[in-house]
Amino acid sequence: MRSLIALWRLTRLTLHVLHGLLLVRLQFGRLDAAGRHARIGWWSRKCLRLLGVQLQLRGSGRKGAKLIVANHVSWLDIAAIHAVIPEARFVSKADVRHWPLVGGLVEGAGTLFIERASKRDALRVVHQSAEALKAGDTVAVFPEGTTGAGPELLPFHANLLQAAIATEAPIQPLVLRWHAPGERFSVAARFIGDMTLAQSLWAIASARGLGMDIQILPAEQTAHADRRALAEHMRTQIAQALDA
Repeated sequence: MRSLIALWRLTRLTLHVLHGLLLVRLQFGRLDAAGRHARIGWWSRKCLRLLGVQLQLRGSGRKGAKLIVANHVSWLDIAAIHAVIPEARFVSKADVRHWPLVGGLVEGAGTLFIERASKRDALRVVHQSAEALKAGDTVAVFPEGTTGAGPELLPFHANLLQAAIATEAPIQPLVLRWHAPGERFSVAARFIGDMTLAQSLWAIASARGLGMDIQILPAEQTAHADRRALAEHMRTQIAQALDA
């Protein structure tokens, strides 16, 4: 029975992804920023619904330019954040651009791509993020640099936080928690180790009662901050919220 439900969910999701690609290619060029954000938010919320994910939000985001900092568990984190903050422009590893179907959607949403193994490319993305913040955009980063199991946070990398410090843009911490019946931190949502995207998709589509809680913590100022100290402070804030 669970296999049939998973197949039904994945079939509908595939059609939804194709619909999203058509929106990006045929409409985005003619829409203003507000129009694109409205469609990104709608598409992301429906994506979660089709996979059976219940989304709950606590707190509200700051208006205007900001750097979002969040913990990272699943490739689906981006859709979850876009469901509530559709204007967010994510910094993502470059190979996501080449994922089947999904890559086109992520690129269409204004993602900034980074070669994580290259320090030179990290500097380029810091400058690119700073320009986006100066223009009034919202930029979102996962400072762990990769996905974790959920309960325990990986170390936070400080480099990308420099964009907020350089432009004195506030940082908005987000706390993401995937859960399921009997599991405070869902196992099915994890995208770690040698797991492939296909395996993760099947695990999520097969899950019972999968939910995502997003807690938006108060924004903090960054003027004259030390980026390493700021990264550790953000990590502590998010970890304490996860433990609460």
